Amino acid sequence: MLKKLVITCLINFLIAAAMGLALRFSFLESIGVNYRFLTHAHSHVAMLGWVYLMLYTLFVHYFVPEKPKVFNRLFWLTEIAVVGMMLSFPFQGYAAVSISFSTLHIFCSYYFVYLIWKHHKATSTVSQKLLKTSLIFMVISTIGVWCLGPAVSMLGQASAFYQIAIQFFLHFQFNGWFLIAVLAVFFHILRVEDSRVFRIFFWLLIVSTILTFALPIQWFAPHNSLLWINGLGVIIQILALAKFFQVIKPQRKALANPKNKLVLYMYGFPLVCFILKVAFQSLSILPEFSQVVYEHRNFVIGFIHLLMLGVISGFLFAFILQANLVTFSKSLNFGIYSFLFGFVATELLLLIQGVMFYFGSGILPYYYLFLFLFSIFLPLGIGFILFNSIKHKNYAT
Repeated sequence: MLKKLVITCLINFLIAAAMGLALRFSFLESIGVNYRFLTHAHSHVAMLGWVYLMLYTLFVHYFVPEKPKVFNRLFWLTEIAVVGMMLSFPFQGYAAVSISFSTLHIFCSYYFVYLIWKHHKATSTVSQKLLKTSLIFMVISTIGVWCLGPAVSMLGQASAFYQIAIQFFLHFQFNGWFLIAVLAVFFHILRVEDSRVFRIFFWLLIVSTILTFALPIQWFAPHNSLLWINGLGVIIQILALAKFFQVIKPQRKALANPKNKLVLYMYGFPLVCFILKVAFQSLSILPEFSQVVYEHRNFVIGFIHLLMLGVISGFLFAFILQANLVTFSKSLNFGIYSFLFGFVATELLLLIQGVMFYFGSGILPYYYLFLFLFSIFLPLGIGFILFNSIKHKNYAT
């Protein structure tokens, strides 16, 4: 059953990547679809069809030993909500049908939280703390969604209230629910034991996650105090990163797979991206830089992809490799390295072009063409990983 669910998640990811490729191609030729609508579809399928459902699958696999049938039924109901958004967003954006499926997904997520809370059997205090904290952040993040309706009716979509509500949802989804959830699985696999160092890391992570929300608020409701709050959050986040490596250092041997070094390399990739994520976020301490990030879309897209494709998806791919859901072969190596190449190449292009925009140097020659060509490697890599997983015969571990 685990294999079927993971394959479903990979199919969602492949579709989201194909949508992203179409968005990149739209800068070269017209694709006959509203760009903004397709962006909504791309982001929802990537977040809710790939990351959310993979975390759903991993939580049930690792933390629910008895696995009542309700989890399987809820998974497919949630997948129906994802497919509904996949088919409706490209043609109507936020409208009755897409909002209905989005609402269904939220209610499914609430029920998932209840079920995990009731049935989980986390084997350690560490796993239990991270598991429950990630679920709490997931529920908290949806407050932003429920605020969108009142924000539009009272103040309109251009209002600070509306924009901050969106940022509230995204911030606590990415940095709260998604990030802490992958850490829960990662620490479970490493068999990290409770310790003073872990407890310090845990509280630093939570506090920094809350305080760094001050930055997106600052973008739409500027106030000097928000810069100071974000600065404090960034400093605490740096300390959390240092404690994170202290926590995993004694367990690092558990990552080594004597059968294939690809597992070890795949864990190293999201860890490097995690460091880069904190490093780039640390630059937001500088007020002028935080404003530059907001004004230049390249930096925003680059940072979101660094977190979603680099850190989150990097860990998820590593979990798939370690769970014996693929056959280690040349095709798998090609898929993994193709995805990594596409990610690194597009991130560098976005960064270089963002810097050039900031200094008023114009556009790189053939920028949109190269961005599209390098982006091809992302769905190509996912496709090879998906095909490998479908052909794989062994049971997951």
